[in-house]
Amino acid sequence: MTTPFEYPAAHHQRRHGPRGYTDYTGYRPWLRDEFTFRCVYCLQRERWIPPAAALEIDHFLPVALNPELATEYDNLLYCCSTCNTAKRTRLLPDPTVVLLGETVRVDPDGTIHPLTPEAERLVIGLGLDSATYTEFRLLWIGIVAMAGRHAPDLHLRLIGFPADLPDLAALRPPGGNTRPGGIAASYFRQRERGELPTTY
Repeated sequence: MTTPFEYPAAHHQRRHGPRGYTDYTGYRPWLRDEFTFRCVYCLQRERWIPPAAALEIDHFLPVALNPELATEYDNLLYCCSTCNTAKRTRLLPDPTVVLLGETVRVDPDGTIHPLTPEAERLVIGLGLDSATYTEFRLLWIGIVAMAGRHAPDLHLRLIGFPADLPDLAALRPPGGNTRPGGIAASYFRQRERGELPTTY
């Protein structure tokens, strides 16, 4: 059964390369697909929050210190408002490199265990080890497990892909796309081919 707080097995390799949007929010559909519709830090999913509280776009290297990277796609991350607020303008380790299945473990009781110094720095820096986050994880682990046992349709809605997968092939970034091959691997295209996993 899919667990809701299992960090990726390998470093994230960017598969999309849109360019040229003058407002970084133009990258939202690309980032949703890039980061599998969840917060790159705490793994909260789009489907768990109201649409009005949509996940946000974080500048990995803060704009306050690196204004030239404000609209650079490879500097953008997809995250929840809580993690984005906690990070602020601090320089923290790259979550796509240090938050991995082999470096961070989440127990069934919601406790998070960073297993490397860099993962620990990020977990402590964002407060992912706080009582509030631990309770949040415990709650969702229980909800997902209960739905898996008693409500299969609800289980799919909780840890399945959103219905509104972005059709990236229909988008035309002003500066083009330096990684056009990523579109074939997008979740929209996987669904078209009947290859989209049931859960993630």
